[in-house]
Amino acid sequence: MIAVRGHPASLALCGLLALAVGIGIARFVYTPILPYMVEDLGMDRADAGLVASANFLGYLVGALWASRASLPGPRHSWLLAATLSAALTTGAMAFVSSMIPFLLLRFAGGVASALVMVFASALVLERLAALGRSGWAAIPYAGVGVGIAFSAVIVSAAVSAGGGWNRLWLASGIISTVLAAAVWLLAPRETGRPGTWDAGPTVRSRPLDRLILAYGLFGFAYVITATFISDIVRADPVLRPAEHEVWFCVGLAAAPSVAFWGWVGRRWGNNRSFAAASVVGAAGVLLGSLGDSIALLVVAAVLFGGTFMGLTAVGLIHARILSVGDPRRSLAQMTASFGFGQMIGPFTAGLLHDQLGSYLVPTLLATAAFAAAAGLAFRMVPGARTGAGSG
Repeated sequence: MIAVRGHPASLALCGLLALAVGIGIARFVYTPILPYMVEDLGMDRADAGLVASANFLGYLVGALWASRASLPGPRHSWLLAATLSAALTTGAMAFVSSMIPFLLLRFAGGVASALVMVFASALVLERLAALGRSGWAAIPYAGVGVGIAFSAVIVSAAVSAGGGWNRLWLASGIISTVLAAAVWLLAPRETGRPGTWDAGPTVRSRPLDRLILAYGLFGFAYVITATFISDIVRADPVLRPAEHEVWFCVGLAAAPSVAFWGWVGRRWGNNRSFAAASVVGAAGVLLGSLGDSIALLVVAAVLFGGTFMGLTAVGLIHARILSVGDPRRSLAQMTASFGFGQMIGPFTAGLLHDQLGSYLVPTLLATAAFAAAAGLAFRMVPGARTGAGSG
């Protein structure tokens, strides 16, 4: 039996810090560090995209692994091990300088990130529900945006202190390890052994198939900007002074986005919330590429940052609603589609940049993918008006 204990605020903070480390920093700090790796190591954009893809492949593998019916040991141990692994693989990037170690470390970090997402969600949301405080459920997911904003601060401070690309990774790893220790102090413990059960069949439907396809298109669309936005900004002498501030704005906008798009889902239906967020995301991606001033770039960063985490949550919520039978199979299919889109996005964008000399074509592809996802979502069944953070 799992004991219910802990104040809702400490539970929510535990989830927020875990996702800040495992996703916001470990997964996304590569974005602000990438331009320095390109400059110092002479990486081309195709190789840079391949390193990003390795991380997303690891995330896919980790998510599918975590969806198994049973894993040995208590879930809080998995959460703590995954959070620490995410921090250590981030810091270890400072001590290697060739492609194979980069790929291996980013793959391992991706696995850890997925496990953090799964086990933080399972532990924290379950405890909050047991305490009758499901309204706090959006707070942990704000950790992704908090971590992204924090990664911008870490990189900016390390650069100001004269650090090269490897010191940026080391500083990120050290701070992540400190935050992982805080997760260890806050994480709710389980007593006894969690039960196991076999996954039953899931009945597929046309709306669910459309959602799975839309989720994959979203994964492809968002990850191009999420990987290369700092490199895009750094390449423009007019925009370059705002390089770190732009990534900080992405994080700030991402922090409340799950709660906001969950609220939209409760009012309009999750399919319309997903479609609307896709349109806003497309606008942010396109404006970020075509804008020629810092003010426009900040607006683009807010539009982009304010959608991708909300889309992630609303998509999974709607998949659960559309599922008939065991929802984990549907969620695994969503994860696989999303993961495939993430894997091919950065490498495709980097390859096109190297061939064409700019990010314009990759950006147009991302915008088109967002638009296609919106079109598919509008044709889905609205379903229950249930969003993130609803109780």
